[in-house]
Parts: sequence; C-alpha cells; structure tokens
Amino acid sequence: MHLYEQLTAAKQRGEKRLAVLIDPDKLRLQRLEELLGLGIECGVHYFFIGGSLVVNNMLDEVLSGIRQRCDIPLVLFPGNSFQLSYKADAILFLSLISGRNPELLIGQHVIAAPFLKMSPLEVISTGYMLIDGGVQTAVQYMSNTYPIPAGKTDIAVCTALAGEMLGLKTIYLEAGSGALNPVPEHMIEAVRGAISIPLIVGGGIRTPEKAAASLRAGADMLVVGNAVEKEPGLLRELSAVVRGY
Repeated sequence: MHLYEQLTAAKQRGEKRLAVLIDPDKLRLQRLEELLGLGIECGVHYFFIGGSLVVNNMLDEVLSGIRQRCDIPLVLFPGNSFQLSYKADAILFLSLISGRNPELLIGQHVIAAPFLKMSPLEVISTGYMLIDGGVQTAVQYMSNTYPIPAGKTDIAVCTALAGEMLGLKTIYLEAGSGALNPVPEHMIEAVRGAISIPLIVGGGIRTPEKAAASLRAGADMLVVGNAVEKEPGLLRELSAVVRGY
C-alpha cells in the first residue's frame, strides 16, 4: 500500500500520525544517531528529510544512513527543486498556496517534474500553507512570501478549500521552523471542518500539551523538528500522545 493510501486509511480509522523532520544541514552526526534511535524506539511513522539550504550530497548521505538503520518511510520535504533523491520513498510535492510567489506555486515544480516522472518516488501533492508563528522563519524568508495571520481563519479555510478543489492530496499548515507559536487550534479545527483530505500540522509544537491540542482540533499528522533536535527525549512524550489517539 502506498504511503498516501496508508495515511488516508489511518484518517478514516481516526488514527493519528507522527513525522520527525530532519534537516541534514542542522543535525550533527552524534545528535542524528540519537534522534534516529529514539525514533525507532518510539515507532514514529515517518521521517521527513529536508530544509531550506540542503545540498544534494548531504541529502543522499543522510537518507542512506537512515535506511541502513531502519525501514521507517523516508519522505522528502524539499526546500527547492534541487533537493531530490531516489533514496527516499516519497516526496511531498509542495505548492506554497498561501503565498503568491509563482516559483513556489508552479515554477520549481516544472523543473522537478521530469525527474519525478522517471523516479520511483511516490509523489504526494501537498498544499503548503504558512501561518504566522510570531517570528520570521527561514521558510518565510527563503520563500519571499507573507504567512497567513494567525487570526485570519477565514483566509486559511478558503485557501485550504481551493487547494483541495485543485486536486491537491493533502493540506499542510506550517507555523515554520522555530516558530514561537504553533498553528492555533481554532484554525486547525476550521480547516479540518472544511476539507476532506488529510491535514498535516507542524511548527512550534514543543510540548505534549500542544501536540494533544492540535490533534484534538483535527490534525491527522503532526510534524516535529526543532524541539526534538534540541531535546531528543521529548520524542517519547510526543509519540505517546499521538499513539494515544
């Protein structure tokens, strides 16, 4: 069964999913080994691999290293069209639908499409929506777009609806790496109520309480990165919350 089919089947059963985002440029080898070990121990569902400035040789090296350790699915989370590798299982084909930068709506996708067509990667088209997390994040700076204000739930709902109507397979609400505030629960709840496709939420989730609140609001999958990079042991608590659903 493809990863997307697994995700939709889990959604129908009311089960939640947890992904750990690994930025190859940030993690030193020792910390990566620790995080991988904990991820395997906790049974995380996916490793997302990517970042704003990842170079290809480092990407392949990290993917190969993880694959040698475990069979947890590896999903590319690309910051640009150069962050592609056959060594992963799937790719979130991100369209930044919250912004108006044509390169991130369709431009870089055109460049990547021939590679992806020939690759064994499962392509999961994803409506990527930046939500204001209280601080300018790397993805905001690199994408040259403004996030949706945290209080503008109506804009988020209409944007997510448009993404689903365009045929995108998932919606990803992202407060950004290092966000002060996670995506508000009222926004998650409103978007969840408006769309039928899986809803991914990430950015600013640093405590089990925040994770639980996001899941109660309707997130189908949580993505954690910065918090567990700084404190890998937190992954045990977050995993317990997710599996509690």
